[in-house]
Amino acid sequence: MHDSRETLGRNAFVTGYPIKHSRSPLIHGHWLRTLDIPGSYRAHEVKPEDFQAFIQSLKEGASPFIGGNVTIPHKEMAFKLADRPDELSQELGASNTLWLEDGLLHATNTDGRGFTANLDQRHPGWDKSDRAVILGAGGASRAIIQAVRDRGFREIHVVNRTVERAQELADRFGNKVKAHPMADLAEVMRNAGLFVNTTSLGMDGEPAPAIDFSPLASNAVVTDIVYVPLKTPLLAQAEEQGFATVDGLGMLLHQAVPGFEKWFGKRPVVDDAVRDLIIADMDRH
Repeated sequence: MHDSRETLGRNAFVTGYPIKHSRSPLIHGHWLRTLDIPGSYRAHEVKPEDFQAFIQSLKEGASPFIGGNVTIPHKEMAFKLADRPDELSQELGASNTLWLEDGLLHATNTDGRGFTANLDQRHPGWDKSDRAVILGAGGASRAIIQAVRDRGFREIHVVNRTVERAQELADRFGNKVKAHPMADLAEVMRNAGLFVNTTSLGMDGEPAPAIDFSPLASNAVVTDIVYVPLKTPLLAQAEEQGFATVDGLGMLLHQAVPGFEKWFGKRPVVDDAVRDLIIADMDRH
């Protein structure tokens, strides 16, 4: 039987600016209910100029929270202000999960783990290749590159409109990562077993360029970290061309698991119930 005294009054947050569209409270609220844990998880909007004071009150135990998630634009500052950022956060220079432990503020970044756990669940064996192509070199691509590299891929080709941004990531993540302009896309896709879109192409009904996925290995998997719509234009194209695809919703769900376990003491499961809950919310909006 779960001892409710352990978690009585435990409150966690998700903070960003803006934050009202976050679906994290739906996810964590579902797990709190199904695991019968008395606690709360809520969106808490903090302006950039107020973020340092928010973290200070958390460290001092003056806020109602024991930890939480951090999203745009606060991830870099969360890393800088944490007392104990882990190795993942240190290499990324950004944290998305905070928790108090022994009077110190600890930090990690669960985006990469969310990405790989989603693929492990939806397409086991996705990591049997040694060549990956990652489209985009923005902030979202960092944790993906790190996770794919740490999973054992020997070649990671980052393709971006401005090759300088891709080169910055190659410099950050080591010699397995190569930077390329968009003109090289077809060439670097040759025999790759993983294709990841980390850009906003096709998000919220925006048009996406036509991509010929045929140079990929025949058993390649194509995934998109965008999950609105669930089947993005890039995923639809890949599917029509006969490739396995994995949508981005699972990344959102799986990246939430480690934080929940830290704050509330139980490890939740990413199942169809929580996935369906978020899809229903997406359909309403």
